[in-house]
Amino acid sequence: MLSVNELALDIFEELFEYAEEFDAVPHELDNGARIVDCGVSTPGGYLTGRRFTEICMGGLGEVDISMGRIKEFPIPFIEVSTDFPSIACLGAQKAGWTINVNKYFAMGSGPARALSLKPKHTYEVIEYEDEFDYAVICLESDHLPNAAVMEKIAEECNVDVANTCAVVAPTASIVGSVQVAGRCVETAVYKLNELGFDTKKITAGIGHAPIAPVKKDGTKAMGSTNDATIYHGSIMLTMNAPEIKDYLDKIPSNTSKGYGKPFYDIFKEANFDFYQIDTSLFSPAEVVINELSEGKVYHVGAVNPEVTLKSFGFI
Repeated sequence: MLSVNELALDIFEELFEYAEEFDAVPHELDNGARIVDCGVSTPGGYLTGRRFTEICMGGLGEVDISMGRIKEFPIPFIEVSTDFPSIACLGAQKAGWTINVNKYFAMGSGPARALSLKPKHTYEVIEYEDEFDYAVICLESDHLPNAAVMEKIAEECNVDVANTCAVVAPTASIVGSVQVAGRCVETAVYKLNELGFDTKKITAGIGHAPIAPVKKDGTKAMGSTNDATIYHGSIMLTMNAPEIKDYLDKIPSNTSKGYGKPFYDIFKEANFDFYQIDTSLFSPAEVVINELSEGKVYHVGAVNPEVTLKSFGFI
């Protein structure tokens, strides 16, 4: 059985041992838990963002970064591919674990979720759970976790705290921008799962999205990093599922009633209350489906350069 924690641990070990080469900072707590700061007190960088994203996908994704353009503006793009979309995206990468210990708060994603089974329903649907004696978690936070936080994570994952590893980066950082854009394929798989589609039938996924410029304010950074996929994420999924034709019109973000404005503006209008936002907005801009059993290709949605550039601060 594929172990997302075992695969991710190899990447974490490289990051921890050679942290200086990644402009990252390693920490080992008194209880033995290990943490790599990828952007809290250090700049981090694109290579660090690649490793963070690879860890987040449980070692089941390939990640590349290159320069591209949106209209006349040069922009870095991330490209992510996986041959295990359901496990990599829903079983690991999905930000499905809210870490809230004492006054510490972070959004948790990555392979440790497949040990803690958070949320359990996700793992029941994709019929996967991990068995490994190390837990590797990705934390989106502007603070590093302390010993109590790592002990709680270890407890939920049923592993020794000394075998608990975390990579941490705030949204408002280079690594934050990279890893959120790196969720472009995940948003498509997640959306199909929410629509009731059996994502185990997806055999491969590839996508790219622009990497948002870093914003100083965390809330604005959350807006621009999400807009990278909402308004300019392009995804291709390969699957054996002729029934996908019944889901096509509901996949792209332009089907949401909130579509058309930068996410920060939508969030502000909702008084910064996530529950007031149409969740169907959290989808890629465009998706291509290659359905293998009938040999058909479908295309839905479209990128929106104007809103993307407005969100990024170019116009």
